[in-house]
Amino acid sequence: MAKAETSLESGNGYTLDSVREALVRQEDTIVFCLIERAKFPINSHTYDESYSKIPDFCGSLVDFVVKDTEAVQAKAGRYENPEENPFFPENLPPSIVPAYPFTQILHPGASSININKSIWKMYFHELLPLFVTSGDDGNYAQTAASDLSLLQAISRRIHYGKFVAEVKFRESPQDYEPLIRAKDREALMKLLTFESVEEMVIKRVEKKAMMFGRQISLNSVDDNNGNHKFDPSVASRLYQKWVIPLTKEVQVEYLLRRLD
Repeated sequence: MAKAETSLESGNGYTLDSVREALVRQEDTIVFCLIERAKFPINSHTYDESYSKIPDFCGSLVDFVVKDTEAVQAKAGRYENPEENPFFPENLPPSIVPAYPFTQILHPGASSININKSIWKMYFHELLPLFVTSGDDGNYAQTAASDLSLLQAISRRIHYGKFVAEVKFRESPQDYEPLIRAKDREALMKLLTFESVEEMVIKRVEKKAMMFGRQISLNSVDDNNGNHKFDPSVASRLYQKWVIPLTKEVQVEYLLRRLD
C-alpha cells in the first residue's frame, strides 16, 4: 500500500491518507453549518414561492439566493475546481478570473456526475425538519444563506466520492476493472463498503456535534449539563442515512465511467 500511495502522491497530490484527511475536515464544516442553521426556526416564508414575489424571478427566496450566489461564485471561478458541484448548473456564467491550474486527477467522465437534485430534495424534505424548530423570526435572508452553506458542505462531501473512487481504483485496479467491465453495480458497492469504517465515521461525527454544539459557560460544572445548540444525533443520522450512502452512489457512478 505504501508503494501505491507514494506513486499517487508524486503524480497528483491525492493519496488515501490525504483523501481521508479531507473527509475528516469536511465533517467539521458540516457540523458547524448544522449549528448555524439550527439558530433559526423553520422560517417557512423562505421556501414559499407565493411569498417572495421577486421581480423577474420565479421561485422562492432560497431559490433566488442559491441561484444568484452560485452565479457570482461561478464568475469568481468556484466551479473551475473539480471538487465543487453547483445546484443549478444550467445557466451558470463562465469564470471571469484567471484560471488556476487545478490538478486533473479525475477521469473526464466525472464532470457528468452531479446528484445535487437528490441532495436538494433530501435536505428540504427530510433533513431540515429533523433539527430546526417551528416558528418564524423574520430572518429569511439569513436562513437562506445558512441553508446554502450547509447544502454546499454536504454536496462537497458527497461528491468527494469521485476522488475516493479514483484513489481506490489506482491503488487496486485489478480488483475494480473486471467489475467495471461487467457493469456490476452491486459488486462494486460491496467492494467499496467497509462497515467498521462507516460506523467509526458516524460515531466521530456525533461526538464532534456534541463537542462543537455544547453550550459553554464560565462555570465548568455547567459545561457538562447536556445543553446543546442542536441534537447531536442529527449529525450522525445525516451521515448514516444520507451522506455515506450517497457518497458510495457517487463512487459507483464514477467507477462505471472510469474505463470509458
